[in-house]
Amino acid sequence: MLSNTNVLLGVSGGIAAYKAVALTSKLTQQGANVRVMMTPSATEFVSPLTFQAISRSSVYVDTFDEKDPKKIAHIDVADWADIAIIAPATANIIGKITAGIADDMLSTTLLATQADVYIAPAMNVHMYGHPAVIRNLKQLEDWGYHFIEPGDGYLACGYVGKGRLEEPETIINVINEHQSDNKLLASRKILISAGPTREQIDPVRFFTNRSSGKMGFSLAEAAAKHGAHVTLVAGPTEIEVSHPNINRVDITTAEEMFEEMNRHFPYSDIVIKAAAVADYRPKHTYDEKMKKQEDEWNVEMERTKDILQTLGEKKTTQYLVGFAAETSDPLKNGLKKLEKKNLDAIVINNISTEGAGFGGDTNIATYVNKHHKSEEMTLATKQEVSEKIVSFIERDMKDEV
Repeated sequence: MLSNTNVLLGVSGGIAAYKAVALTSKLTQQGANVRVMMTPSATEFVSPLTFQAISRSSVYVDTFDEKDPKKIAHIDVADWADIAIIAPATANIIGKITAGIADDMLSTTLLATQADVYIAPAMNVHMYGHPAVIRNLKQLEDWGYHFIEPGDGYLACGYVGKGRLEEPETIINVINEHQSDNKLLASRKILISAGPTREQIDPVRFFTNRSSGKMGFSLAEAAAKHGAHVTLVAGPTEIEVSHPNINRVDITTAEEMFEEMNRHFPYSDIVIKAAAVADYRPKHTYDEKMKKQEDEWNVEMERTKDILQTLGEKKTTQYLVGFAAETSDPLKNGLKKLEKKNLDAIVINNISTEGAGFGGDTNIATYVNKHHKSEEMTLATKQEVSEKIVSFIERDMKDEV
């Protein structure tokens, strides 16, 4: 998997830096093109010359040591890398990446790269369990970084516990396996809709629903982490996206969402419609605020276009996934929707169940594909449910190849 792959190996200042020498050797044996970048502290443990001899390439330490005046070194290396591995990754470098600090060559380059980043922590067992480190690791995971968990054993500080840098062979195996798993989505374009729509009555009033967009945004993040290029058509929501592989398109109305989904649909491999789109909109709208009346005010409503039905009719090679938010007979109604709208899969949830409604951070759902193979997803965060949905889609697409 790593043959002819450009690998940036970042070495930070821990005693486990000596294992990075063996990792460099293993990577070159696999046919990877390796460039090593060290923090100043790392050079206290291992000489740059050692890495240079094994990688057969210059070693980067100083941000201001520009070896080629035609290039800015840290940007050049950031663009060159297909994969970045930080091994060992100390609590310090992990904290810098999380905080966006760029005060040395390695931290600066990591801010600039678009490559997959694998972090292999190595530190004292109590440091690894500190709330700040746990928080930082969780934040990086949410941003799409990948981790190679440290092993248990005797540590250089004398403690026995979790914090030992994994062996080079294990690091390479984990990366090979992950790159292989991601291969299906790495070349895929995924179109996802998220959030509610707003249907205007007058300049101050509109109809909408309780959707927060959290499920659709979580799906976009999960797909991007798996290497996909995601177009996210989002209704009005305060949620931000952070992954560089996500192109966000903001809309307001059901008609605008219909237009954007249809515009991107022909160029998409996978389409997930997670948005809660208004089924009806006011037939008449007003340019000025409607004044309070003495009697009742009846708002006549008209049907909006059925986005999922339209996409199901137009589908050629796209893998189309819908959502069914139900309050009664969820499985029965969801399966009807699966068949009627020509879907490849549907995610069904009973929004009246505690933990599965709109606006929350958790969900409970059932994934059913067109062959009626179903997967129950018990109460979990929307991020965790999204990871499962993406994995089910990957599995089903592989089965059809």
